[in-house]
Amino acid sequence: MLQVSNRLNDHFSNPRNVGALPGANAVGSFGTIGWGDAVKLMLQVDPQTDRIEQARFQAFGCSAAIAASSAVTEMVTGKTLDEAGGISSADIAEFLGGLPPERMYGSVIAYEALRTAIAALRGKAELESTDPDVLCDCFSVGQMMIERTIRFNRLTDPEQVTAYTKAGASCSCCFKKIEALLARVNADLVEDGLLPADQAYRVGSSPQRAIELKPRGEATAAATIFSAGHGVPAHLRAMPKPAAPKPAAPRPVAAMAGADTLTQTELIEQALAELRPHLQRDGGDCELVRIEDNTIYIRLSGNCDGCQLASVTLSGVQAKLIEKIGRPMRVVPVP
Repeated sequence: MLQVSNRLNDHFSNPRNVGALPGANAVGSFGTIGWGDAVKLMLQVDPQTDRIEQARFQAFGCSAAIAASSAVTEMVTGKTLDEAGGISSADIAEFLGGLPPERMYGSVIAYEALRTAIAALRGKAELESTDPDVLCDCFSVGQMMIERTIRFNRLTDPEQVTAYTKAGASCSCCFKKIEALLARVNADLVEDGLLPADQAYRVGSSPQRAIELKPRGEATAAATIFSAGHGVPAHLRAMPKPAAPKPAAPRPVAAMAGADTLTQTELIEQALAELRPHLQRDGGDCELVRIEDNTIYIRLSGNCDGCQLASVTLSGVQAKLIEKIGRPMRVVPVP
């Protein structure tokens, strides 16, 4: 069982500054539903003083991602952009009383969202956020983000890199790339006097995890919770299916509708099955109740029932369903 601090539990159970910020002039997003965690950070900055007057967030994912996002809004409010830019993922974790290694990714994506928001306001969005060299295809994790995380957190083991960035958490085909990058950055840290030489990672120090034990699949484009409700992007639309051969005799209308409903239900259940582990690891759950046209009724239970972030969770579920089914759907909670 994971050991978490009271402060982390407090920021998860009673998150601060949740929701949209209409007057935001600096917005940064990081993560996707496909990764299981996503954060959108909104800042209202005084253009005369560069001081952050207000900060709010929207998030979907584990308790650490939500708590870290909540923490960031408190940490940056009242600070200048330069002061906020000096906050690291380690600072966020420390503010929460520490995070288990398995949850450090939460502080990393909150930091990346903050970094992106500041860069966007300063007109450096393209320069700062673009990471063309994707190192982990399964989770679309870029090399620059991994290198930044290794350097700032003094990581010295491939397993740490995976815990902090999710790179290599699926098929492990990128293990050798992670290993080489880790060794190079560690060597730079040693040269700069920031890491003892005996702690630096060397290629071959850790055995590669068995690829055959992990499922391998094609990486799929993932919708973010922040685009839900605005139609389906072209890259998420389902490819048209080849026309089925005409049956010898026309089927009754009721039978055709039943077959369509069954297929749709299966897709919805698959999407919910992919999301449920993320909810269950924080004591929550969801289940399909019924389907009426393009409206899907689900029931939230456990910690998700009555949670202040229930609406954000529903937005995440809706985005996942849109991604899976390939057309706009509406998700409605039922008691």
